[in-house]
Amino acid sequence: MFFDIDPTNGVAIYQQIIRQTSFAVAGEALRPGDRVPSVRQLARQLAINPNTVAHAYRQLQDDRVLESVRGTGLVVAAGAVRRCRQTRTNVIRERLRHVLVEARQSRLTDEEIQTMIDAELKP
Repeated sequence: MFFDIDPTNGVAIYQQIIRQTSFAVAGEALRPGDRVPSVRQLARQLAINPNTVAHAYRQLQDDRVLESVRGTGLVVAAGAVRRCRQTRTNVIRERLRHVLVEARQSRLTDEEIQTMIDAELKP
């Protein structure tokens, strides 16, 4: 499992772990039944405090993205893909909303905004 943690981006590290795990499930890079790294493994891999990973994993369990399987550890829960896709959509929609508000406050027209979006969507 690959994480791209950036301690300077303004998002708490545990939230980055939650978001990136949820997005990996939504994109089916992680599937129901897949095991995630242990708290210690991930903390070591990311060079962060194990309590940070534990906090993220607890939240992912509360959100029914991960579940504990006796003798195995934490795995992606059944039904998590649908929930994570909805979460991903909500997160991205909210971020886009903020960008559009800023663009409009800077007096860009809808056409200018659309031109920028179209340019960014081109491969």
